[in-house]
Amino acid sequence: VQLVESGGGLVEPGGSLRLSCVAFGSVFIFSDYDMRWYRQAPGKGREYVAGIASIDSSANYADTVKGRFTISRDNAKKMVYLQMNSLKPEDTAVYYCAALNRYSQRYIWGQGTQVTVSS
Repeated sequence: VQLVESGGGLVEPGGSLRLSCVAFGSVFIFSDYDMRWYRQAPGKGREYVAGIASIDSSANYADTVKGRFTISRDNAKKMVYLQMNSLKPEDTAVYYCAALNRYSQRYIWGQGTQVTVSS
């Protein structure tokens, strides 16, 4: 089982990016996993960004991104997305996709994708 993120890059303040994360693995039952995005800025710890539940696709967000970021999932494609709007320099970080098994409470992590917000 593997998670692969894409969509990171360099964007100016106020711009937008959409991150994608796809789950590979025939035994990976995507609907068993709550999906989350975390980020880690240089010199800082890993920070929760957003999550979306497997049962009802209900979403929640860190206060720092609420109203600017939107998380969504496509169970048929085994994908989760993070639409990021009104980006700020403080959003600069490596963004990680994570899958939390709602039965075992074990995480699977992606390798991360770099997002840089700068003029």
